[in-house]
Amino acid sequence: MGGSVLLDERRDRVLLALADSTRRAILELLVHGDARVTELARPFPISLNSVSKHIRMLERAELVQRRRSGREHIITLNPTALDDAAQWMNQQRAAWQARLAALDHLLQVEDAQAAAAAATATADASASRDTDTDDLS
Repeated sequence: MGGSVLLDERRDRVLLALADSTRRAILELLVHGDARVTELARPFPISLNSVSKHIRMLERAELVQRRRSGREHIITLNPTALDDAAQWMNQQRAAWQARLAALDHLLQVEDAQAAAAAATATADASASRDTDTDDLS
């Protein structure tokens, strides 16, 4: 159970980090290669301190790694941290697709039964009219 809880906490940190558009944009910038914090901050209309806080959230989620080169802080993407979250999402998608397919099947059966009942009612009503017409003749 302990390992499962740790995986859940790690997944929660990843999903929380990905929930913010600025952090997702930082990750997109890092797809092109490592970058200094100041380079990552440049496209955003927020302070360097705010970008650093976003980077710290990404570090806690293990989505990025920081290394120092002199006074520079170099940020590197760690895409393997996404693997557990992606696997969990795929499992959830598969489970929901199976549930929705079962629901779709039940609804199709119900529709077919309703159509058959309507056809039977129409046929009975038509036969009843034919019998009434024959009685009048």
